[in-house]
Order: sequence, then structure tokens, then C-alpha cells
Amino acid sequence: MATLPLHGLRVVEFSHMVMGPTCGMVLADLGAEVIKVEPPEGDATRRLLGSGAGFFALFNRNKKSLALDLHDPRGREVVLKLIGCADVFSENFKPGAMERLGLGWATLSALNPRLIGVSHKGFLPGPYEQRTALDEVVQMMGGLAYMTGPEGRPLRAGSSVNDIMGGLFGAIGVLAALRQREQTGCGQRVESALFENNVLLVAQHMMQFAVTGAPAAPMPSRISAWGVYDVFGVRDGEQIFLAVVSDTQWSAFCAAFGLPELAADERLASNNQRVRARDWLLPRLREHLAALPAAEIAARFEAHGLPYAPITRPEQLFDDPHLAGTGGLAPMTVPADASSAGRPVETRVPLLPLTLDGQRLTLRHGPPALGAHGRALLHELGYDDAAIDALHAAGVLAEPSTP
Repeated sequence: MATLPLHGLRVVEFSHMVMGPTCGMVLADLGAEVIKVEPPEGDATRRLLGSGAGFFALFNRNKKSLALDLHDPRGREVVLKLIGCADVFSENFKPGAMERLGLGWATLSALNPRLIGVSHKGFLPGPYEQRTALDEVVQMMGGLAYMTGPEGRPLRAGSSVNDIMGGLFGAIGVLAALRQREQTGCGQRVESALFENNVLLVAQHMMQFAVTGAPAAPMPSRISAWGVYDVFGVRDGEQIFLAVVSDTQWSAFCAAFGLPELAADERLASNNQRVRARDWLLPRLREHLAALPAAEIAARFEAHGLPYAPITRPEQLFDDPHLAGTGGLAPMTVPADASSAGRPVETRVPLLPLTLDGQRLTLRHGPPALGAHGRALLHELGYDDAAIDALHAAGVLAEPSTP
């Protein structure tokens, strides 16, 4: 793609963890110049272990790093100069944090009336807005953990779903504000929030209650909308997810697995009848399929156009033939300061799940080393080498220790 859609757009990002960086990642992948402003010691996400070890590497690709001490007036002066020529300012700190740094929305919008500010918070303004929120917090209070786990055992979803989707909605809001700016010439503030995002995720269950009067049961004990829609244990302890969601698929399934008696059973003639018969139907199917290998079941489902899925672990996706065949994984170098190995790591990273004019949005740069672009950015703002060296010597500006 010769020119990316957001080429020429400058985004100044004050964010950490997942939600704000996701918004910046989307804008960067779409072609924007995203400048991540970090403290001199670096975003703490660079140093996370365990489930957070991949946060920085994934959500900060295609970005530049500027490491500044914002508690020093000279550091704030650099940021204000940068924001004066920016299109978007993105942050995901607690309410009031930017104001305490002298970088509140009133100050920034007065400096640059065309600026679009996007804030990623735990809650939209209201009774909860001062609460500290995390993805797991809003999953618990927003009904998602209840729906995910077995009854009596609320369980968070296995990914940072609200953080990631909250960042996506922040990016959508930015795109809408950019479109409106074309008409008005003025920027505006966009807000996205974890809790409200989570409420949208469970809205289907809220509406289920509204139209039926019955509360939605947690997913493990729900009444499925489909007769066959479950994980099956098969030969050698393997598992496979199988779905039969229409009457046509039911006929094909019965033919594929030699079950003419079930195909002819009037109690199973429609999907709703099969839902009502799940108590005896599923044990019958489990018994019939238990001796077959997962690969054979998958082949029969594939041949008949039936939906199925292997139970895949995340690390196995690096070898997924579809991702390999469609260019869905791009080579990437993770810098040493964002790698728990203490050295640069060569890997591959999933791209945004979309195409534009048939093309994937490519990886242009891996996640930046701390302060990697500070000198070039300050030159662009009018600082000469002597001034930059002075800021570095005073600890206001951090630069990479190696080229």
C-alpha cells in the first residue's frame, strides 16, 4: 500500500499497560506517526513478567519513543511544543493526572484548537469515575466474569478483552472526531471506558433478560441456542469443538457419521427440538464420537461444510497454516529493554484483522527502544545538539544506551 490512510497524522501518546497503547497501535498501524512519551526510566510495561510480558512488544509496534522527565519544566516545554503541532493526544491515566502535570485538556485545547484528545478511563464521568479500574475489575462488576465461569465461580475471560476493545473504541472515536474536524476545523475530546465497554459485551445477555424475563445463565450451564454446540472428548484424550446449527447441517452430520436413525427421529426434526433433547442427545453423540480421532472428525466436518475447531493453545498459532498463508503474522524484533530475555528477541506478531483494498496493514517498525527517537524529534522541534545534550545531561531526556 503506497500511502497508508492516516499518513501525515501525528499522535502524541501518554499511555501504559494495554488500553491506551491499543488505541495508539491501531492508529499507528493505519499509518499515523505515534510518539509514545515515556518517563526516563521507561514505561513500566517494558519490565512486566508473567501474563504482562508481551504487553509492550504487541501494543507499541510502529511507534516512536520519547523519554522525558515531565516533572521538570524543561520536559513539559518539549511536550507542549510537540502537542502544538500534533493532531491527536492520547492518555489513559487516572482522572486528574494530566492536569497535575499541567497537561490537562483545557490547557492543550487552548494551545492547539485543532487537537483531538482521547482519554481511556475505567469509567465514563459519573458516580464511579474516581474508582481505580482494571480489566478484571470491570469484568467482575459488569457481569462478564459471571457469564464466563461455572455457577458460583466467576472467571475472567482469558485475554484483556475490555482493555483491547476499549482501545479500539478510543480509536473509532478519534477517527470520527477527525472526520468532524474536516467540517468544523475544531478538535474535540473523546472518552472511552472499560466499564462501559464491558456493559456492551454483556448487552446481549441483558437483552435476553429483557425479552424473556429469565436471567441469562453462565455460559457453562446456559441453555444453548443450538442443539449441537459443544466440546467433545475423542480418541487419545483429544478434544474438538463441534457445531450443528441448522436443519441442513443436521442432515449432513448424520450422513457423515452414519446416524440414519437420528436423522429420521421426529424428536430431532428441528433445531429447537434438538435443543430440548440435549440431555439425551449429547451423551448419545459423545458415545458415538469417542472412539474417533480428532483429525478424522475434523476431516468429515470439513468435507461436509460443518463448523468445527481444534482446541488450540496461543503458542500454537505461530504455526497456523492460515495465518502463514495469508501473511497474518509479521516478523518483528523486540528490543532488549522490552524482553524478559534481556536481549533482542526475533519473533512474529499478528497484524490487525482487516484488509484495505485486499492488502494487510504491514509492520513498519517493531516496538521502540526507550528514547530511540528523542534526538530526532527534538531536532524537528528546533533544538540543536547542544541543547539536547544539556537536557540529556540533566536527566530530563533519556536516550538509548546503545545505537
